[in-house]
Amino acid sequence: MSESCDHNCDSCGSTCQTKTQRKEDFLAKPHELSQIKHVVGIVSGKGGVGKSLVTSMLAVILNRNGKRVAILDADITGPSIPKAFGIKDKAMSNGMGILPAETKSGIEIMSLNLLLEHDTDPVVWRGPVIAGTVKQFWTDVIWNDIDVMLIDMPPGTGDVPLTVFQSIPIDGVIIVSSPQELVGMIVEKAANMAQMMHIPVLGLVENLSYVICPDCGKEINVFGASHIEEIAAKHHIDTFCRLPMLPQLAQACDEGEIENFTGDYLEKLAKVVGNL
Repeated sequence: MSESCDHNCDSCGSTCQTKTQRKEDFLAKPHELSQIKHVVGIVSGKGGVGKSLVTSMLAVILNRNGKRVAILDADITGPSIPKAFGIKDKAMSNGMGILPAETKSGIEIMSLNLLLEHDTDPVVWRGPVIAGTVKQFWTDVIWNDIDVMLIDMPPGTGDVPLTVFQSIPIDGVIIVSSPQELVGMIVEKAANMAQMMHIPVLGLVENLSYVICPDCGKEINVFGASHIEEIAAKHHIDTFCRLPMLPQLAQACDEGEIENFTGDYLEKLAKVVGNL
Protein backbone atom coordinates (compact mmCIF):
# COMPACT_ATOMS: atom_id res chain seq x y z
CA MET A 1 0.00 0.00 0.00
CA SER A 2 1.40 3.41 -0.98
CA GLU A 3 2.12 6.07 1.66
CA SER A 4 -0.28 8.34 -0.24
CA CYS A 5 -3.11 5.78 -0.16
CA ASP A 6 -6.52 7.38 0.42
CA HIS A 7 -8.27 3.98 0.87
CA ASN A 8 -10.28 4.56 -2.31
CA CYS A 9 -9.45 1.44 -4.30
CA ASP A 10 -11.81 2.31 -7.16
CA SER A 11 -9.58 5.14 -8.39
CA CYS A 12 -6.27 3.36 -7.68
CA GLY A 13 -4.18 1.82 -10.45
CA SER A 14 -1.83 -0.16 -8.24
CA THR A 15 -2.30 -3.69 -6.92
CA CYS A 16 -1.82 -4.30 -3.20
CA GLN A 17 -3.04 -6.64 -0.49
CA THR A 18 -5.67 -4.16 0.65
CA LYS A 19 -7.13 -3.93 -2.85
CA THR A 20 -7.24 -7.68 -3.42
CA GLN A 21 -8.96 -8.36 -0.10
CA ARG A 22 -12.74 -8.18 -0.03
CA LYS A 23 -14.50 -5.78 2.30
CA GLU A 24 -15.95 -8.79 4.11
CA ASP A 25 -12.44 -9.84 5.10
CA PHE A 26 -12.16 -6.83 7.42
CA LEU A 27 -15.53 -7.26 9.11
CA ALA A 28 -15.58 -8.36 12.75
CA LYS A 29 -18.17 -10.92 13.77
CA PRO A 30 -20.67 -9.81 16.44
CA HIS A 31 -21.06 -11.88 19.58
CA GLU A 32 -22.36 -15.35 18.73
CA LEU A 33 -25.52 -14.67 20.76
CA SER A 34 -26.20 -11.29 19.12
CA GLN A 35 -28.90 -10.80 16.51
CA ILE A 36 -28.61 -7.49 14.63
CA LYS A 37 -30.44 -6.87 11.36
CA HIS A 38 -29.36 -3.35 10.37
CA VAL A 39 -26.69 -0.87 11.49
CA VAL A 40 -26.72 2.88 10.87
CA GLY A 41 -23.95 5.30 11.81
CA ILE A 42 -24.72 8.84 13.00
CA VAL A 43 -21.75 10.98 11.96
CA SER A 44 -20.57 14.57 11.88
CA GLY A 45 -17.51 16.39 10.61
CA LYS A 46 -17.06 18.28 13.88
CA GLY A 47 -18.20 18.13 17.47
CA GLY A 48 -20.98 20.02 19.17
CA VAL A 49 -23.58 19.83 16.41
CA GLY A 50 -26.05 17.55 18.24
CA LYS A 51 -25.15 14.14 16.93
CA SER A 52 -25.98 12.37 20.20
CA LEU A 53 -29.29 14.24 20.39
CA VAL A 54 -30.25 13.09 16.90
CA THR A 55 -29.17 9.53 17.73
CA SER A 56 -31.31 9.52 20.87
CA MET A 57 -34.38 11.04 19.20
CA LEU A 58 -34.17 8.71 16.22
CA ALA A 59 -33.87 5.69 18.52
CA VAL A 60 -36.97 6.80 20.43
CA ILE A 61 -39.01 7.30 17.24
CA LEU A 62 -37.98 3.91 15.82
CA ASN A 63 -38.84 2.29 19.15
CA ARG A 64 -42.26 3.97 19.15
CA ASN A 65 -42.76 2.59 15.63
CA GLY A 66 -42.34 -0.94 16.91
CA LYS A 67 -38.67 -1.56 16.10
CA ARG A 68 -36.23 -3.25 18.47
CA VAL A 69 -33.53 -0.58 18.76
CA ALA A 70 -30.01 -0.43 20.17
CA ILE A 71 -27.47 2.38 20.52
CA LEU A 72 -23.74 1.70 20.44
CA ASP A 73 -22.11 4.81 21.89
CA ALA A 74 -18.81 5.03 19.98
CA ASP A 75 -17.97 8.49 21.31
CA ILE A 76 -15.62 7.01 23.92
CA THR A 77 -14.14 10.24 25.28
CA GLY A 78 -17.46 12.11 25.37
CA PRO A 79 -20.23 9.59 26.02
CA SER A 80 -23.56 11.33 26.57
CA ILE A 81 -26.15 8.72 25.58
CA PRO A 82 -26.64 7.22 29.09
CA LYS A 83 -27.35 10.66 30.56
CA ALA A 84 -29.97 11.47 27.91
CA PHE A 85 -31.86 8.29 28.83
CA GLY A 86 -31.32 8.60 32.58
CA ILE A 87 -29.37 5.35 32.86
CA LYS A 88 -27.41 5.11 36.11
CA ASP A 89 -26.90 1.32 36.44
CA LYS A 90 -23.65 -0.14 35.12
CA ALA A 91 -23.39 -2.76 32.38
CA MET A 92 -23.18 -6.32 33.66
CA SER A 93 -21.70 -9.60 32.44
CA ASN A 94 -23.29 -13.05 32.47
CA GLY A 95 -20.02 -14.89 31.97
CA MET A 96 -20.59 -15.24 28.22
CA GLY A 97 -20.45 -11.57 27.33
CA ILE A 98 -21.36 -8.03 28.33
CA LEU A 99 -25.06 -7.25 28.71
CA PRO A 100 -26.14 -3.80 27.50
CA ALA A 101 -28.20 -1.50 29.70
CA GLU A 102 -31.85 -1.07 28.82
CA THR A 103 -33.91 2.13 28.88
CA LYS A 104 -37.42 2.44 30.29
CA SER A 105 -38.94 1.76 26.86
CA GLY A 106 -36.61 -1.13 26.04
CA ILE A 107 -33.84 0.48 23.96
CA GLU A 108 -30.54 -1.37 24.49
CA ILE A 109 -27.48 0.82 25.13
CA MET A 110 -23.76 0.24 25.46
CA SER A 111 -21.48 3.11 26.41
CA LEU A 112 -18.12 3.40 28.13
CA ASN A 113 -19.77 5.35 30.96
CA LEU A 114 -21.62 2.13 31.81
CA LEU A 115 -18.25 0.51 32.55
CA LEU A 116 -16.49 3.33 34.43
CA GLU A 117 -16.66 3.51 38.22
CA HIS A 118 -17.59 7.19 38.04
CA ASP A 119 -19.26 8.94 35.11
CA THR A 120 -16.81 11.85 35.40
CA ASP A 121 -13.68 9.68 35.16
CA PRO A 122 -11.64 10.94 32.17
CA VAL A 123 -10.70 8.55 29.39
CA VAL A 124 -7.08 9.40 28.54
CA TRP A 125 -6.45 6.84 25.82
CA ARG A 126 -4.71 6.91 22.47
CA GLY A 127 -6.62 6.46 19.23
CA PRO A 128 -5.95 2.73 18.61
CA VAL A 129 -7.11 1.83 22.15
CA ILE A 130 -10.32 3.85 21.69
CA ALA A 131 -10.95 2.23 18.30
CA GLY A 132 -10.36 -1.21 19.81
CA THR A 133 -12.87 -0.51 22.57
CA VAL A 134 -15.56 0.44 20.06
CA LYS A 135 -14.86 -2.77 18.16
CA GLN A 136 -15.30 -4.74 21.40
CA PHE A 137 -18.70 -3.15 21.92
CA TRP A 138 -19.64 -4.94 18.68
CA THR A 139 -17.90 -8.26 19.33
CA ASP A 140 -18.23 -8.72 23.12
CA VAL A 141 -21.68 -7.29 23.88
CA ILE A 142 -24.73 -9.56 23.60
CA TRP A 143 -27.27 -7.58 21.58
CA ASN A 144 -30.69 -9.20 21.76
CA ASP A 145 -32.77 -9.44 18.55
CA ILE A 146 -32.13 -5.90 17.28
CA ASP A 147 -33.91 -4.53 14.21
CA VAL A 148 -31.82 -1.34 14.02
CA MET A 149 -28.58 -0.47 15.79
CA LEU A 150 -27.60 3.20 15.77
CA ILE A 151 -23.90 3.96 16.28
CA ASP A 152 -23.27 7.38 17.80
CA MET A 153 -19.89 8.13 16.23
CA PRO A 154 -17.22 10.53 17.47
CA PRO A 155 -16.78 13.61 15.28
CA GLY A 156 -14.33 13.74 12.40
CA THR A 157 -12.80 11.18 10.06
CA GLY A 158 -10.11 9.59 12.26
CA ASP A 159 -9.33 6.21 13.80
CA VAL A 160 -12.72 5.38 15.28
CA PRO A 161 -14.89 6.17 12.24
CA LEU A 162 -12.45 4.27 10.04
CA THR A 163 -12.50 1.27 12.40
CA VAL A 164 -16.31 1.27 12.51
CA PHE A 165 -16.66 1.56 8.73
CA GLN A 166 -14.19 -1.28 8.14
CA SER A 167 -15.15 -3.60 11.03
CA ILE A 168 -18.94 -3.31 11.25
CA PRO A 169 -21.41 -3.94 8.39
CA ILE A 170 -22.86 -0.43 8.17
CA ASP A 171 -26.02 -0.14 6.03
CA GLY A 172 -25.74 3.63 5.82
CA VAL A 173 -24.92 6.84 7.66
CA ILE A 174 -26.81 9.93 8.71
CA ILE A 175 -24.86 13.18 8.73
CA VAL A 176 -25.62 15.83 11.35
CA SER A 177 -24.63 19.45 10.80
CA SER A 178 -25.40 22.98 11.89
CA PRO A 179 -26.23 25.87 9.53
CA GLN A 180 -22.89 27.73 9.40
CA GLU A 181 -21.04 27.85 6.09
CA LEU A 182 -17.91 26.32 7.65
CA VAL A 183 -19.87 23.32 8.81
CA GLY A 184 -21.20 22.98 5.26
CA MET A 185 -17.64 22.36 4.14
CA ILE A 186 -17.12 19.88 6.97
CA VAL A 187 -20.30 18.07 5.98
CA GLU A 188 -18.69 17.44 2.63
CA LYS A 189 -15.74 15.77 4.37
CA ALA A 190 -18.09 13.36 6.15
CA ALA A 191 -20.04 12.68 2.94
CA ASN A 192 -16.84 12.12 0.98
CA MET A 193 -15.52 9.68 3.60
CA ALA A 194 -18.75 7.68 3.40
CA GLN A 195 -18.40 7.61 -0.39
CA MET A 196 -14.78 6.43 -0.14
CA MET A 197 -15.89 3.59 2.16
CA HIS A 198 -18.80 2.71 -0.19
CA ILE A 199 -21.42 3.46 2.46
CA PRO A 200 -24.62 5.25 1.41
CA VAL A 201 -25.73 8.47 3.07
CA LEU A 202 -29.30 7.86 4.18
CA GLY A 203 -30.06 11.39 5.30
CA LEU A 204 -28.87 14.78 6.49
CA VAL A 205 -30.00 16.58 9.65
CA GLU A 206 -29.46 20.29 10.18
CA ASN A 207 -29.57 20.81 13.94
CA LEU A 208 -29.93 24.27 15.55
CA SER A 209 -31.57 25.20 12.27
CA TYR A 210 -33.87 27.91 13.61
CA VAL A 211 -35.70 29.24 16.65
CA ILE A 212 -39.48 29.36 16.83
CA CYS A 213 -40.75 32.70 18.12
CA PRO A 214 -42.91 32.00 21.19
CA ASP A 215 -45.21 34.91 20.35
CA CYS A 216 -45.90 34.62 16.63
CA GLY A 217 -44.53 31.17 15.72
CA LYS A 218 -42.20 32.60 13.08
CA GLU A 219 -38.98 30.75 12.27
CA ILE A 220 -35.88 32.83 13.09
CA ASN A 221 -32.59 31.79 11.46
CA VAL A 222 -30.22 32.63 14.32
CA PHE A 223 -27.15 31.20 12.57
CA GLY A 224 -28.01 32.42 9.10
CA ALA A 225 -29.95 30.96 6.21
CA SER A 226 -30.18 27.21 5.85
CA HIS A 227 -28.07 25.52 3.17
CA ILE A 228 -29.31 22.01 3.76
CA GLU A 229 -31.22 21.67 0.49
CA GLU A 230 -28.28 22.63 -1.70
CA ILE A 231 -25.87 20.43 0.28
CA ALA A 232 -28.29 17.50 0.04
CA ALA A 233 -28.72 18.04 -3.70
CA LYS A 234 -24.96 18.26 -4.25
CA HIS A 235 -24.42 14.87 -2.61
CA HIS A 236 -27.62 13.29 -3.98
CA ILE A 237 -29.11 12.88 -0.50
CA ASP A 238 -32.87 12.45 -0.85
CA THR A 239 -33.89 12.80 2.82
CA PHE A 240 -33.07 15.79 5.00
CA CYS A 241 -34.56 17.26 8.17
CA ARG A 242 -34.27 20.56 10.01
CA LEU A 243 -34.24 20.42 13.81
CA PRO A 244 -34.94 23.71 15.61
CA MET A 245 -33.41 24.93 18.84
CA LEU A 246 -35.86 23.67 21.45
CA PRO A 247 -35.25 24.33 25.16
CA GLN A 248 -37.49 21.39 26.05
CA LEU A 249 -35.17 19.01 24.20
CA ALA A 250 -32.13 20.23 26.12
CA GLN A 251 -34.09 19.95 29.36
CA ALA A 252 -35.20 16.40 28.49
CA CYS A 253 -31.58 15.34 27.91
CA ASP A 254 -30.39 16.98 31.13
CA GLU A 255 -33.11 15.23 33.11
CA GLY A 256 -32.67 11.84 31.41
CA GLU A 257 -36.14 12.00 29.88
CA ILE A 258 -35.43 12.04 26.14
CA GLU A 259 -37.90 9.18 25.69
CA ASN A 260 -40.71 11.64 26.51
CA PHE A 261 -39.95 14.19 23.79
CA THR A 262 -42.67 15.28 21.36
CA GLY A 263 -42.39 16.47 17.77
CA ASP A 264 -42.16 14.97 14.29
CA TYR A 265 -38.95 16.68 13.15
CA LEU A 266 -37.13 13.42 12.34
CA GLU A 267 -40.07 11.32 11.18
CA LYS A 268 -38.98 11.29 7.51
CA LEU A 269 -35.57 10.03 8.52
CA ALA A 270 -37.03 7.41 10.83
CA LYS A 271 -39.14 6.10 7.95
CA VAL A 272 -36.05 5.69 5.75
CA VAL A 273 -34.15 3.83 8.49
CA GLY A 274 -37.17 1.76 9.43
CA ASN A 275 -37.57 0.58 5.83
CA LEU A 276 -34.02 -0.76 5.48
